[in-house]
Amino acid sequence: MSGIEQLLLRTRARIDRLGPLETAEALAAGDARLVDIRPAAQRAAEGEFADSLDVLVIERNVLEWRLDPASDARIPEATGHGVRWIVACQEGYASSLAAAALRDIGLHRAADLDGGFRAWREAGLPAAGQAGRSSG
Repeated sequence: MSGIEQLLLRTRARIDRLGPLETAEALAAGDARLVDIRPAAQRAAEGEFADSLDVLVIERNVLEWRLDPASDARIPEATGHGVRWIVACQEGYASSLAAAALRDIGLHRAADLDGGFRAWREAGLPAAGQAGRSSG
């Protein structure tokens, strides 16, 4: 097993991973905020979460600064350490590492979307894009 595979196993053992339906339920209940950390080129090529979901797009390289409520670079939604952030990437690898980093800075409810945007789209949940197609 490679070093990154070992790191992912250790990381995923200490974070919550929500499937697409669990994520959709948490969003609908108002219990979480979804953060898409994919770069713009990937979102353009693969599609995006539907606008109706009010997803925050924060690329990975600035994620901790934007979500840390004590940071001078925080976004208005970063109101405290108890916010439930669900981090999404394309397939659920980078989001696991990002959710762990958020937990490391005190955001103890940070989780990731298991399977990423790809799993979300495959579950038939609201998405837009990818060659002009739209669903939901």
